[in-house]
Amino acid sequence: MAVVIDSLGAQRPRHPEKQSRPDSPILRKPDWLRVRAPGSPGYQETRAIVKAHGLVTVCEEAACPNIGECWSVRHATMMIMGETCTRACSFCNVATGLPGPLDPTEPDRVAQAVAKMGLAHVVITSVDRDDLSDGGAAHFAAVVHAIRAAAPATTIEILTPDFLRKERAEDVLTDARPDVFNHNLETVPRLYQTIRPGARYYQSLRLLDRVKQCDPNAFTKSGLMVGLGETKEEVLQVMDDMRVAGVDFITIGQYLQPSRKHAPIDRFWAPEEFAALETIARSKGFLMVSSSPLTRSSHHAGEDFARLKAARQSRAA
Repeated sequence: MAVVIDSLGAQRPRHPEKQSRPDSPILRKPDWLRVRAPGSPGYQETRAIVKAHGLVTVCEEAACPNIGECWSVRHATMMIMGETCTRACSFCNVATGLPGPLDPTEPDRVAQAVAKMGLAHVVITSVDRDDLSDGGAAHFAAVVHAIRAAAPATTIEILTPDFLRKERAEDVLTDARPDVFNHNLETVPRLYQTIRPGARYYQSLRLLDRVKQCDPNAFTKSGLMVGLGETKEEVLQVMDDMRVAGVDFITIGQYLQPSRKHAPIDRFWAPEEFAALETIARSKGFLMVSSSPLTRSSHHAGEDFARLKAARQSRAA
């Protein structure tokens, strides 16, 4: 179950900063991106838990195609540090603006929710907080520590911003000892100016590399979207860059345009192309690869973490 916990429990504003972008036509989805409408008993139970706890869900707001599957087995991705991002990435469905102050009660509230839901694995993500001196690294660490105290059996994956110009933020995060450190490169470097204008490709690589240097035993993970205009050769180069940075786990999924105000889809990659990318990625030495049209960074995160550990043990044997 993917949920957002914000300090106010309010619905997000809808991209006031993106309204100046010209409308882009939304391409019709091919059959392999069509999923059944959610409605299983597990889904209904999860939906009831979300409503009972007054939570806002990324799954619902982003109309994630995996909501039925994930909610039926209680996958969770919790968003911290508010609902307003300081960046304006053209692929993202989160509002941009000046965020409010951090809520000091948030770590404990998130931890209590994790414990009450009985989550075996939880993913903690956030908006970008360029307004904070450490980018929110200490707040991330506080959430990890709170979950460890309230739900010690739960494994924790953090999906972080890039902490651009926030020196030593990664040290704070690695000291918290999450089970998985995830930071997505999102796209190829040529497209950063239009897709991730506030980010820097090599800063993201540096962050992943630095985490590995700080803790060589840490599991690191990163993801790519395809369908934004990249070439296969560019995707393969990103794979090589990730391996140089020591990334253990790569996810590759199809970009889906949230609205006409967002970056248009250049094309839909076919399932056999994702299968080919998976084969290539494994040949390059990744411990774990998830590559399919519906792959998302947190999709099957708990099961994938178990496979990731097993792959490392097998390789070490």
